[in-house]
This record gives sequence, structure tokens and C-alpha cells, in this order.
Amino acid sequence: MKTISPIDDSIVWKGSETDAADVPQIMQRADQAGRLWRRVGVERRIEIVQKYASYLTDNRDEITQLIVHEVGKLSWDAAGEVSASIAKAAVSIEAMQQRRFGAVVDQGPPRRTIRYQPLGVAVVLGPFNFPLHLPGGQVIPALLSGNAVVMKPSEQATAVGFWMANAWQAAGLPEDVFNLIIGRVEPATAAIDSPFTKGVFLTGGQAAGQAIHRQLAGRYDVLLALELGGNNPIVVMGDVEAKATSMTVSFSAFISAGQRCTCARRAYFVAGKETDDQISELVSRTESLRVGLPGDQPPAEIGPVISAEAAHSLRETYDQLIRLGCKSLVPWKDDPRRKNLVHPMILDASEVPESAMSQLVALEWFGPLLVIHRVETFDDALEAAAATPYGLSAALLGGDQNRFDRFVNEVGAGVVNWNRATTGAAGTLPFGGLGQSGNHRPAGFHAIDFCSDPVASIESATIDESDPWSMAQ
Repeated sequence: MKTISPIDDSIVWKGSETDAADVPQIMQRADQAGRLWRRVGVERRIEIVQKYASYLTDNRDEITQLIVHEVGKLSWDAAGEVSASIAKAAVSIEAMQQRRFGAVVDQGPPRRTIRYQPLGVAVVLGPFNFPLHLPGGQVIPALLSGNAVVMKPSEQATAVGFWMANAWQAAGLPEDVFNLIIGRVEPATAAIDSPFTKGVFLTGGQAAGQAIHRQLAGRYDVLLALELGGNNPIVVMGDVEAKATSMTVSFSAFISAGQRCTCARRAYFVAGKETDDQISELVSRTESLRVGLPGDQPPAEIGPVISAEAAHSLRETYDQLIRLGCKSLVPWKDDPRRKNLVHPMILDASEVPESAMSQLVALEWFGPLLVIHRVETFDDALEAAAATPYGLSAALLGGDQNRFDRFVNEVGAGVVNWNRATTGAAGTLPFGGLGQSGNHRPAGFHAIDFCSDPVASIESATIDESDPWSMAQ
């Protein structure tokens, strides 16, 4: 097995895939290590997490360049991911202290308390698009909560996964508290099937989330946290200045080559005096975006998608949208240097028949492709934006507080922004989707919540000598 750089086709990592037959032993070792780890005091766990963050800080250039090389991110984008990964340590500690520290509810007597105990072994399945930050956002709170972790990085980001494992070892994490399994579906399936697994945390596509949900059918003792994709809408009011619109909408749709789960896939333009100029500016801005590789001069604004296969899949989606009735405003174009260097595209769905619209809003794609719609009113835009089985992110440009409040309440998404890109997220907020974009287990600041179980206690240092049966007399 090997990972191939999307920049130059060089081999970034080469090694053996974890044999599914070896997974039961890995899970058993993790369980044994976790039983000791949960006894380690919280202050020591915090100390190790802080050392992990320090290791990232001291080696940020090394891991930044590895992310660039293995998944093709532009340098500034990879550096931003590393910074977010470092910040995640302090944010997770704060989240635990705010949301998951034990508390005395009533001094009594008897005393009433809440404590939190770890789940056991948590299986973390990471994505390629943020190979350090997104799995780290689940690994860190899981470890803080006293769980052992078995992580399978994306098969397209194996080197970053190994780098993370080494970072935890350097931070002083005990052996087998953090474990890697390597490969595609088979080792992950074996890990999920393990009787030692008590939590499964996935960041990935809807199909993968559905498959894991089915695999765990009947195993209600395993906590499943799904952070999935979306078909995210951005609604633009007709009086918003055209240039600002073009910048925010294009950033929402095309940042990281459209390979963020929060990227806008649909843009609704509400009829108004600025609408024609808004769309014209958006098309112009999109056509002017520099597409290229890390190291290009002048620097690229849009990098490659993860592989030629991903580009091919995106082209199939583009062709499907054309067949549904979309018209091309910025057509498909790939760079002659590499098939996975795909220029951003815009399709106009304003004339797509109503009978085909349900297919459009149910599609899930991962790349720099935006579908725009012209609508007459805000009500039309809101109804169309919400008409999708997904519900990860959404944004409204323009309008007033009352209109935004209605947008939040009715659009059906877990991340809803106002006059900001759909990709805007904060480490101090929850992060997760509704509908087919998640299963009510938001990550971000709230990831700490799905890493432990609350335990309620009524406590007294002495036995109550009164007769409890007296109530029945």
C-alpha cells in the first residue's frame, strides 16, 4: 500500500496495510491500555495533551510540508490547518473544564454529584482533507476523557497519521493508548466489529456514515458520532454589493479546491437591483482565480483535488448536472499539467425543471463546483435552500436580524452564518450537521460531550438508619 502525492505523483508513504486478522489483538491491547489510562489523573492527561500541542508547535514546518506533499494543500492552507490543530488542545481542555468536569449538584445530605467516565476504546476514522486537524479534534477530547484511541487515517493521508502517532509518543502518551490501523475499508470494518469498541467517530461522506450505522445495528452500547458532508446553500439578497458578494460566495465554494465539507454547493440570488452585477462579478472573480500547485509563482489560490480519480468523479457530477438542465457559466476546465488541477466551475440551475431539482439537491460532491439559482423572493430562496436531505452549513448575505433569525430557524443546518462564508467555523462553537449531514453528535467545542458518559451519584458517608419502608406504611 502507498500514498501518492497529488502534486507530483511521488510516493509519500509505502508500507503494509493492517491485516484485518490482526485487528482483534490491536483492539484488545488498546482496551488493556485504556483501563490503565482512565486511572491517570486529569491533570496528567492535560499535561500530555499540552506537550502534544508543544510538539506540533516546535515541528510546525515539518508537518505543514508533509500535509502539502501528501494531500496537495497549498502552503498557506496547510499552515492554517496546523495552527488550528495546535489551538485544538487548549480549546478541548477548556471544553472539558466547562462541560465535562464532575460537579456537586447538592451538598445534601445526602450529596448529589455528577461524574463522567470514559467510553472505553474509541475508533476514530479520519478524512484526507484535514488529515491532522479533524481527527485530532476527536482524538484530543477522547484522550482527555480517559479513552484509548484506535485511529485509521484516510488511506490518502497515511503519512500524516504516522506523524501524529509519533507526536503522541513524543508527548509521553503511554504505549497502546493511541494506536494506528492502516488501510481502506477492511481494517476499519474489523475495528468497528470488535467487542472492545465503545465509540466510533467518523468524519467522511454520507455513504460511509450510513454503512457504519448499519454495521452497528443492534449495538446500542457503541456511541456513534458522524460528521458528514452536505449540499450547502448560500442565499444572497438582491441589494448586497456585487464585489463583496463575489468574494464571499467564491471563497465559500472554492476554498481548498472545494474540498471542505462546509463549502457552498448552491447559491441562491434573490432578485434585486444588484443581482445581475452580483452574478457577473462572481463569474469574473471565478474565472480569474489562479489554479496551480504549491510553489507556483505567482502563488496559486486554488490547489489540486486529491487525485485524478476524484477529478473524474467531479466531472461525472458536472455532466450529470448538465443533463438535469444546468447551463454552464464557467465551464469545466482542467490544467494541462495535471488532471487533478481542476478550475472552479459555475453552473446556472435557474431553468432546471422542478421534477429534476430533487436530484440536484440530493447530490454530494467534493470539489470546486458551484450551482447558482435566480429566485424572486427571500421566501423562495429559503424554501429552496432548505429542500435538501443534508444540513451541514448555510449562509445568508444581506438582510436584517429578523430575516437572519428566520433563516437560522428554517434552513435546517447545524452551522448557519450571516454575512460570512459557509466555511466559517470557530473552535469555541459546536460543529456538526443535521439530516444526512450528521447524527446529533456535534464536534468542535462539543466533541468532549460524546467522549464520556455521565454517572449520577447520591452519596452519604454513613448508612441512613431510618426505615426507608416507612414511606409505604
